[in-house]
Amino acid sequence: MPCDKNGNMARPREFETNKALAKAMDVFWQRGYSDATLPDLLAGMNLTRGSLYKAFKDKKSLFLLVLSNYDEQAVGEAVDLLTNPEQDGLERISELFGSIVLRTVAGDRRGCLLCSAISGPASYDSDIAEHALRSLDRMRGAFQVALQASMSSSDATRYTPMLVSQYVGLQVMSQSSVPASMIRDSVEAIGLVLQKV
Repeated sequence: MPCDKNGNMARPREFETNKALAKAMDVFWQRGYSDATLPDLLAGMNLTRGSLYKAFKDKKSLFLLVLSNYDEQAVGEAVDLLTNPEQDGLERISELFGSIVLRTVAGDRRGCLLCSAISGPASYDSDIAEHALRSLDRMRGAFQVALQASMSSSDATRYTPMLVSQYVGLQVMSQSSVPASMIRDSVEAIGLVLQKV
């Protein structure tokens, strides 16, 4: 058994960090960053106050770790899809936007945690903004790669910001009471615009 910095036998952590972060992500997804209280997090993560503070320091530090995990997993999957050279660029984009429609129609109204952070705490917290904007820049780069596979580099540069803003907007809309049909129609309109370029 490992020892702590004083040479004492360290007690094994009673939870796995990754599982705890996944549970915290669910709480932040359901409640939002601002409305997720410490009791909400303790109950959702099944931790004591002391364990949470010892492992994650505070709510903000916990949220930044959750965002980092989300970047590795969900944002990473989206980037992998958009930069997949075996598929047409516009097809990659269509598949990504189509997944928003499919989730919303299926009743999954969680949206994107990154987009929630951008429209929420990133607007007033510089540390959260830095994390969120770094992930968003990964998405921007991936959208540009997908567009460049189907159109000129200059057109790809011109249309990339539109796709980034539409992606964030649709993800935020998917968390609201906006009908799924409106999100579907918006995605179809994006496809029509890109086909005419």
